[in-house]
Formats: sequence, C-alpha cells, structure tokens
Amino acid sequence: MAALGVAWILDGLEITIASSITDILKEPTTLNLSPAAAGLVATVYLLGEVVGALYFGHLSDKLGRRNLFILTLAIYLIGSGLTALTLGNGPGWVVFLYLTRFIAGMGIGGEYAAINSAIDELIPARYRGRVDIAVNGTYWFGAILGTLGSFILLNTFELSLAWRLGFLLGPVLGVVIIFVRRNLPESPRWQIMNGREQAAEESITYIEDEVRHGGRELPDVDPSKAIELVPASDIGYVTLLRVLFREMPRRAILGATLMITQSFLYNAIFFTYTGVLIVFFGVEKTDAPLYFFAFAAGNFIGPLVLGPLFDTIGRRRMIGGTYLLSGALLIITAILFNVGALNAITQVIAWSIIFFFASAGASSAYLTVSEIFPLEVRAKAIAVFFAIAQCFGAIAPVVYQVLIGSTEHPNPGGLFFGYILGAVVMIIGGVVAWYLGVDAEGKALEDVVSPLAARRAGTTRAPGGGSPAGGATINVREPEQ
Repeated sequence: MAALGVAWILDGLEITIASSITDILKEPTTLNLSPAAAGLVATVYLLGEVVGALYFGHLSDKLGRRNLFILTLAIYLIGSGLTALTLGNGPGWVVFLYLTRFIAGMGIGGEYAAINSAIDELIPARYRGRVDIAVNGTYWFGAILGTLGSFILLNTFELSLAWRLGFLLGPVLGVVIIFVRRNLPESPRWQIMNGREQAAEESITYIEDEVRHGGRELPDVDPSKAIELVPASDIGYVTLLRVLFREMPRRAILGATLMITQSFLYNAIFFTYTGVLIVFFGVEKTDAPLYFFAFAAGNFIGPLVLGPLFDTIGRRRMIGGTYLLSGALLIITAILFNVGALNAITQVIAWSIIFFFASAGASSAYLTVSEIFPLEVRAKAIAVFFAIAQCFGAIAPVVYQVLIGSTEHPNPGGLFFGYILGAVVMIIGGVVAWYLGVDAEGKALEDVVSPLAARRAGTTRAPGGGSPAGGATINVREPEQ
C-alpha cells in the first residue's frame, strides 16, 4: 500500500513545489517569465492530470491495474525530470517547460485512476475505508515535503539551480518506488473480469500464501458466493456516462457532488492561503510557507485519525458528518474573521481544525467513487469524476483571488462572502452524502455493486445498482456468441 500510495505524496510534492517556484521563474536569473506565463505552469500541470486520468483510466480497465501503475509512474518520472532540463528562456524553451509539466501531470492523473482501483480491489473489505482514506491523505505529507524541500533549496542554492533541483525531488522518490511496484500482484478482480482465470488463481494463491505466512488461518469460501462472469468487452466513455447517469443516477449524483464540493473548497483555500496571510495579516512573503506546515499537518492527520471510523461508524454517517462539520466550522471562522477576532496564527489554527475534518471527507470522496461503480468501469468512473471535480475546482482560485483583493485594496467583506460560499458548498456535499450515501462499510465490492456482466451461477444477471452476490469465489465462462 505504501508503494501504491506514493502517488499522492508525489502529487502533493509537485503542486507545492510548483506553487513555491512560480514566482522564482519570473526572475531574470531563471526563465524571466511574465506573471501570466508563470501562472500557466500550474494550470498546464492540472490540465495534464485531467487528460491523464481520462486516458489512462480507460487503459487501466483495458490493460490492467499493475501495468498502468507502473507505466503512469514512469511517465511522471520522465516528465518531471525533463522539466529540470529547461535550459533557456526563449519561446521554444517555454513551450518545452509547458510540455514537460503536462506530461508529468498526465502521469499523476493516470495514477489516481489506476491506484484507487488497485487499492480497493486488493484490500479486505473491513479495512478498505481506512486504508483508502489514509493513502489519499498522504497527499499532504507530500505537500509538507515539497514545502520543506523548496524552502531549503531556495535558501541554499542559486535560484537558477534551486528551481531545477526542486523538480527533481519527486523523480528521486519515484525511481525507488517503481522497483517496489514491480513486485506487487495484479488485481485478481481485473484478471477474472478479463477472462484470465489461471492468472487470477495464481494472484489469489500468492496473496493467500502471504497471509498464511503471517500466521493466520483463512476460512473456507462459502460456495453460495459464486457468481458467473462474462469476460468484459471494452466500454467507452459514452457508454460509461449512459450507465452512470441513466442506470445509476443516485450514485452518479453522489459521486459528482462529493468530488466537486471538496475540490472547490480545497482549491479555494489552498491556492489563496498565502494571499490571505499577506493581504489581511501582514505576513512577509518569505515567511508565508512556514505557516503552511500547520495547515498541512491538520490535513494529513485528519484521515489517519478519522479513517477507521469510516469502517466502524459507517460511510454515510462519516462522509456526511465530516462535510457538514467542516462547513459549520468554516462559517464560524468566517464570522470571527469578519469581526476582526483573528490574527495570522489563529487563522491558520482555524484552517487546520477545519481541514482536519474536511481532509478525511475529501479522501472519502475518492473512496466513494472507487467502490460504488461496477468492476468493468471502476478506473474510468474514477477518472470521469476526477476530471469533473478538477474542472469545477479550477474556478475557485480565480473567484477567491478577486474576492481577496490586494495589499493596497484589501476586501475583507469579499473574503467573508467567499468563506460562506465555501461553507455552503461543503454543506451541500454533506446533505447529499447523508441522503444518497451507500453503506459500503465491511462489504465486498461485489456486495456494494455487482459487475455489469455478473450473475449468480444459474440465475439471471444481478442488477447494476447492487447485488446479493459476493466476490470471494468467481466462476468464469466463455463469452456467448
């Protein structure tokens, strides 16, 4: 799980380094970019994530989880490594910079789809929630590493060298992990769905032997759990959207709402927190990253502490609760800010408390979309909702930059409105989760939703919205002509 979860560490590291280095790329001693051109570096990376999630999400369902989480990491390594080789500041080199950031983003975007699928398909049902949420939360550990690394590099080396070394931090970690990933098994669920019965048996045997080696006895599988599967045909995005919004509208609305609302709030605060500290609290630009550690720590600790509760108290209560509670806390923070009761330190403390809960909720959004849709389209479903969330989330920084104002013309009323807006958005997500949530805790994935081509042995196919069929033992038959 550590080898798989490094995807989020790398993404958090990349985003944070890019944010720290954006202003550096404007300097004549580096690339001498204009403010707009420097800001486009992060935009191109995020666009690459969307394209990568959609493209590699499709391939992950087609070619396998293991093949893709090795390929996407390799693409990220190449893209980020080449970024450091941007040697000049002419138009050609600027295009090269954007191209390499786009490639790195594609690799990380593809990771999201392949990794979430693999985690959910390999982890025992009773631990799936806490593991998935904790792994998603490690994004903020990567953000801490990125902040610390960029701070040390920018204060140790010449700027022309420091920014290049910053973009090499991720690849150094990735090179180690790619060798570890080679030893991970393919998802037996994906193998059986694609007619690779022998390979699936070998994967299951390997996993069971590892468990027995740890001293645990495995009970016999209940034969009544057997289901038949037709090896999957290729399902495109048009067919997928029809399946999601026509056959499973409640689940599609749930997944889209959770992903959009958390993305809007996070991008609103994460990409503007420095401006808030500088404009309203007089924090020096060079000191702003130091405040980030407390903010990131709250985001990192929240999923680790609250994650087990998603498996015990349950998905619906915990997802709805974390969204609603973070929204309510943000309203309180907005009121305190509006009456002038906060300073830089207390503002960061308030953010840390809010995102202690919001981070667990945001991680559970990825968990939700990865476990409530059928096996055949799991990776593509993750990619679709990730892309939708990124598109909506990209609006937030633009809106909040306008609401904040500038050092010369601060707009506290605008930021107060922005906080209320973010709180309402999260509360909407919590209400939707409370009423449309799926009680997936402790259930095999096939109990949460049956594969599209599944049926109980000797009976008609189970409906796509859910099935009594379990996933412990699966029989495969040849496709019907």
